Amino acid sequence: MIMPLHSVRWDVVVIRVGIVGAAGYAGGELMRLLMGHEGAVLTKLVSRTHAGKSVSEVYPGFYRYDLPDFQEASVSELADICDAVFLASPAGAAWPWIKELTSLNPEIKIIDIGSDLRLKDASLYEEWYGYTHGAPELLSEAEYGLTELHSAKIQDARLVANPGCYPTATILALAPLIHFGLVRADSLIVNALSGVSGAGRTPGQGYHFPECNENARAYGLLRHRHIPEIEQELAAISKAGGYDGTVSLSFTPHLVPLNRGILVTGWADLASGVNVDIESLRETYEGFYEGKTFIRILPPDQIPQTKAVLGSNYCDISVRVDGRTKRVLVMSAIDNLVKGAAGQAIQNMNLMFGEPEDRGLKSAPIWP
Repeated sequence: MIMPLHSVRWDVVVIRVGIVGAAGYAGGELMRLLMGHEGAVLTKLVSRTHAGKSVSEVYPGFYRYDLPDFQEASVSELADICDAVFLASPAGAAWPWIKELTSLNPEIKIIDIGSDLRLKDASLYEEWYGYTHGAPELLSEAEYGLTELHSAKIQDARLVANPGCYPTATILALAPLIHFGLVRADSLIVNALSGVSGAGRTPGQGYHFPECNENARAYGLLRHRHIPEIEQELAAISKAGGYDGTVSLSFTPHLVPLNRGILVTGWADLASGVNVDIESLRETYEGFYEGKTFIRILPPDQIPQTKAVLGSNYCDISVRVDGRTKRVLVMSAIDNLVKGAAGQAIQNMNLMFGEPEDRGLKSAPIWP
């Protein structure tokens, strides 16, 4: 017996969806979540590595689900049969797809889960990613897809840059502090922990079980490629709050032996003359994120933990004030494959097609 996908409701917009890089972890998560989306129909799954295979040959958990097989790339077919395309491609691989897809079908909507649309300054790609961006004209058009901060612009967008997982957790944690000028924006220090799935599905020695199990290690010291993305967005938040946009971030990521999850711990010095306590700071956060379904500002007796958001699209945030050092401590936790990738991408798709932001994303976290 083949398990059918959900029945598309007559009162829901039908969105024909293609996924490029569907066999990777982000692509697999997109498939899992979209199978529970009332309006999405998976029409084309692209994977060069696994072309010709059924999805269940690569992801055994999808056995007996009615899904198309993985296929070789066909830009013209995607442009012809898809309303929305998700690109889950390595850095530098997405922009040629975007350029050709939009040329063949100017109405198609594209959400790039990779990095090729995130930075507004094309020269930063060579500096931080090691390649020359071949379509800088796309950067000015693309909206940055952090839905809690840019929902109005995303609704009218044709191209959306899905944020990185570390930037999502970091920006959401720091945004209220920067927007209201509560901290010195040149004093930001962030340590972040990530599960191994954040490195993708391509095998590598550092992600081999004996290498990463019972181990924790920092990487990307001083030059992690997500730094300019985080600084770019925090600078924009600063300017939107009426400040000068000067932001300086020290960011250190760590690999820890988890399958999924990101935990961010950030510190910042209180701005001159600012005097806040935990109650007023929590009120500031709750007001800033009022009505944002997937942001949970935790009560004072709780702190974020990766297990509490596992498999969900939530971002949990907690704040503290250190009166002794005059610093603010803020923590956040997300599932890197959901809120940090596929879930947020579906949020963006929903907005782009005028659908409720939480459609297909209402699953509660998995515990234990």
